Amino acid sequence: MSQFDSIRPYQDSEVKPTLQRLINDSEFITTLIRFRYPRVSGLALALLSTLLRSVLRFKVRKVNTVYDFQLIVERYMAHMIKTTTSQLSSSGLDNLDLSTPHLFISNHRDIALDPAFVNYLLHVNGQDTVQIAIGDNLLTKPWVSDLMRLNRSFIVKRSASAKREKLANSKELSAYIQHTLKQTGDHIWIAQREGRAKDGLDQTNAALISMLALNRSKEQSFADYINQLNIVPVSISYEFDPCDVAKANELVAQNQHGEYLKQEHEDIYSISRGIVGQKGRVHVHFAKPLNAPFENAKEVAEALDKAIIGNYQLMPTNWIALGNELPEELSAKDIAQAKRYFEAKTGDISAEVRSQLLAMYANPIKARQQLTE
Repeated sequence: MSQFDSIRPYQDSEVKPTLQRLINDSEFITTLIRFRYPRVSGLALALLSTLLRSVLRFKVRKVNTVYDFQLIVERYMAHMIKTTTSQLSSSGLDNLDLSTPHLFISNHRDIALDPAFVNYLLHVNGQDTVQIAIGDNLLTKPWVSDLMRLNRSFIVKRSASAKREKLANSKELSAYIQHTLKQTGDHIWIAQREGRAKDGLDQTNAALISMLALNRSKEQSFADYINQLNIVPVSISYEFDPCDVAKANELVAQNQHGEYLKQEHEDIYSISRGIVGQKGRVHVHFAKPLNAPFENAKEVAEALDKAIIGNYQLMPTNWIALGNELPEELSAKDIAQAKRYFEAKTGDISAEVRSQLLAMYANPIKARQQLTE
């Protein structure tokens, strides 16, 4: 594995020193405290930091492996699900032979929770968790990188600007993904595109498929290589998006000014908002693995889109945002709740942002309708 040391997740032997490094990281400790007490400073912050370090040392005293660490993460996930979702459901897992490693490719709505929900559902169904692809643009702090790699994340290098370096990084990533699936025997999760689908339109970037195929030998056909990756399209549906107003603001700024300049560490704030915000019902559908005589990356991307969009579970918020005739199966309670949600969300935002926010929720229905045209 030494050839992949710069991108791979941490191994068991690295868990103890990484945890010690995190506990000694003042910025990490301060971030945790201000997550709960945003205005704390001075002596109070110093006292809380000392106390938190002692608490963390006690909690991780028996954590010796990655699996031990993930059991702690699982407890926090269970609490998050209990307090911020009204229901977490899944479908399709029974149709998969998970004794064979799979490459889960999903739509991308939330930076951290998309793979977290996939992981949690696999775990509670007695399956191994996935290795998670994460862009280096999110690893703006050393402690963030440590946390992610402890939780079985591997790094997608996106910061390179030179073409030769970009190609080298893509080849390394392609080789790592095949090595992990075929040699290590782990499942992998990766998003269908770089960046979240802020407009609610889930579309696979064909460049992702081209990257996956870079490690293909000249003797193997494109279709055989892709099919042997056991690609599973995954549709993740949220009733409420905790980051919806922020996404709408970003899209409006791009439309009006041609660009949107992120604040420093804005992605970290988005992760926090996604975790603590109310999500309502969340559904994850696992489709059957792709298997077809694909000739190129575009055909694979189209097959992914068809499966992801076709299996997306439409929520009351989607129908209310669309504003057309409502399906008969929607209850009066669901309709009233969705209307109250939008009234609360759009009361103090501009007309442009409101329009963009509603479009974000309505677009999954429009995409589904286009599939059947």
